[in-house]
Amino acid sequence: MKKFKITFNSPVVLGFMFISFIVLVVGFITGGFTNKLLFMTYHSALTDPLTYLRFLTHVLGHNGWAHYIGNAAYILLLGPMLEEKYGSKRIVEVILITAVVTGLVNYLLFRNVALCGASGVVFAFILLTSFTSFKNGEIPLTFILVAIIFIGQQIYDGLFVQDDISNLSHILGGIVGSVVGYRLNKK
Repeated sequence: MKKFKITFNSPVVLGFMFISFIVLVVGFITGGFTNKLLFMTYHSALTDPLTYLRFLTHVLGHNGWAHYIGNAAYILLLGPMLEEKYGSKRIVEVILITAVVTGLVNYLLFRNVALCGASGVVFAFILLTSFTSFKNGEIPLTFILVAIIFIGQQIYDGLFVQDDISNLSHILGGIVGSVVGYRLNKK
């Protein structure tokens, strides 16, 4: 009988989720202080070095268990397949590009809105996943349907639903995933 063992099959994705979990717990312990200081991007002084750090780290912060679990479920579902296909380095690049794009856009366009969470990364992964069977000169129907369903829903929610969700971050993440997916697979 063969013994089963647990493998660390997706180091970037698992590391990202473990770090996010630690950030969440520390955020609870500090009453949200660490989130505001390090893991949430908002319009702060450009002379503050933490402003630039937060453009990257805001994707690690979450405003509660439900927020974290919702993002973790998608990232843990999609991320390992993407990391296996594209490699750890590329997945780090997707996460960093998504963080910077969503952080900068939020900083520039929404002066009174704080942003935290990995939802942009989730949408980048969703759209990137639809490119896994991409062939040069073809656009997968799955990509078109995913783009219509997910991005269409975000546009609708952004226009007609009043909540604390950054639909623009989801759309931007989807755009990052689409561009990266296209560029990685057109070769």
